[in-house]
Amino acid sequence: MGTLYVVSTPIGNLEDITQRALRILGEVDLIAAEDTRATGRLLGHYGIETRLTSYWEHNKLVKLSHILDALREGDVALVSKAGTPGISDPGYELVNAALEEGYKVVPIPGPSAVVEALVVSGLPTDSFVYLGFLPRKGSQRARLLSSLLGETRTLVAFEGPHRLLETLQDIREVLGNRQVVVARELTKLHEEIVRGTADEVLQHFQDNGPRGEVTLVIEGAKEAPWEREKIEEALRRLRDDGLTGSRAVKEIARLSRLPRAEVYDIWLDMEDG
Repeated sequence: MGTLYVVSTPIGNLEDITQRALRILGEVDLIAAEDTRATGRLLGHYGIETRLTSYWEHNKLVKLSHILDALREGDVALVSKAGTPGISDPGYELVNAALEEGYKVVPIPGPSAVVEALVVSGLPTDSFVYLGFLPRKGSQRARLLSSLLGETRTLVAFEGPHRLLETLQDIREVLGNRQVVVARELTKLHEEIVRGTADEVLQHFQDNGPRGEVTLVIEGAKEAPWEREKIEEALRRLRDDGLTGSRAVKEIARLSRLPRAEVYDIWLDMEDG
């Protein structure tokens, strides 16, 4: 019984691949590739001659059984057009099918446009929401953005260059003039990372027509400041749960990001009342 290797490949620069990934691609019996031409160029660059088969959105149902049959005989590597398989491509369906059949699935880590754009954005990285490709239709895109109006985590999405201007306008209109980062052609010769408010980034690409693959990183909503009534309610709830005054004050100061002394004064007023 074979193993399915989920192999990350470069998102642009062919040097961005691990030695382990190259070894696995050379040792498996079959490579299931989202784009056989792109993967063929990568394999040719490194002198790897492993057999390729196409596995992408429009043939995934036909090819699924073929790849599972190959797993019965030996190891298979799954690769996407670029980056890490299973992120906004049909790779996750093959992974699920292999797991259901009892095959071992092993990750071979490497580049991901989502992570690379996020870490150079300058926006918070401790928690984020990945949206995949944004809807093509403006009404659906606006509806999705409206549902995220109160989302405080950083947002990351893919967008096509031909829709980027419309999308930036939607972000400005729906989410407000918050910070936006457009990471374009990451790791490639014409890599560009544009940071600024939605208005500033929109103006940049109105002046310089967008080209190439785009990853969007959008600032999350700013948390509303804690009003006194909310602080009192939270302190009262913790007190009723049996927390001491010092522990309750410490916890609410952490959650509200207010000075502990300020929260303690409110606690004292509650106790006196």
